[in-house]
Amino acid sequence: MKKIITITYLIFLLSIGGYQVKAAEKTDLLKIDWSFKGLFGKFDRGSLQRGYQVYSEVCAGCHSMKYLSYRNLSEKGGPEFSFEQAKAIAASFEVTDGPNADGEMFARAGKLSDKFIMPYENERAAQAANGGAYPPDMSVLAKARSGGADYLYSILLGYEAPPSGTILDEGVYYNKYMYGNNIKMAKPLEDGLVEYSDGTTASEEQMAKDVVTFLMWAAEPHLESRHQMGFKVIVYLIILTILVYFSMKKIWSRIESEV
Repeated sequence: MKKIITITYLIFLLSIGGYQVKAAEKTDLLKIDWSFKGLFGKFDRGSLQRGYQVYSEVCAGCHSMKYLSYRNLSEKGGPEFSFEQAKAIAASFEVTDGPNADGEMFARAGKLSDKFIMPYENERAAQAANGGAYPPDMSVLAKARSGGADYLYSILLGYEAPPSGTILDEGVYYNKYMYGNNIKMAKPLEDGLVEYSDGTTASEEQMAKDVVTFLMWAAEPHLESRHQMGFKVIVYLIILTILVYFSMKKIWSRIESEV
């Protein structure tokens, strides 16, 4: 009996400790006012389009987004590029297709139906090019990491000089928001790294916000429709509750009058 009590107490302490660690992690993360948060949250179309630009010019060289197709860029609820814009984006990439009638593979311009081009042929090639580290696919990264959008935003802006006495291995960088503070990805963003087509100033913070917004949409493309459905359900439940209340009141008034 004592052993059971002791084990239960230890599990309780560990669970409390784990909760405190997670709470501390979330508290430490950088937080901004995301447009997609809350019951009425929506994606900022301009931010989504700029975020795709940051991904394509900065991140796509290492990170894949294998679950996205170029046609998704023009779909409602997403970046909403025009059909022609999305078609031009797809055509700017070269896709290996085939085999043809001669049994040979061939290169062609990308189509809207194509998935996003992979930066490496396979996982081994990706690891070889990145010092043994495998750059994670970004398709659902915003939902796969604890802390979500805040965590990714913090990682992008968390690079700094390591504390005195901290020794880092070659090819490893210090990031105060990364678990263990060590990360193999070099700092990806610098002020003015991209030139936004809409004239927005490409500060490090702005680029981080835009690309994280894009990654959040990629991970949850139906977020807006889900919010709209949730709002309709809440309104329906409120109306139903009012009807049930008055029906119950009417029924009980009859019972009370009979008594």
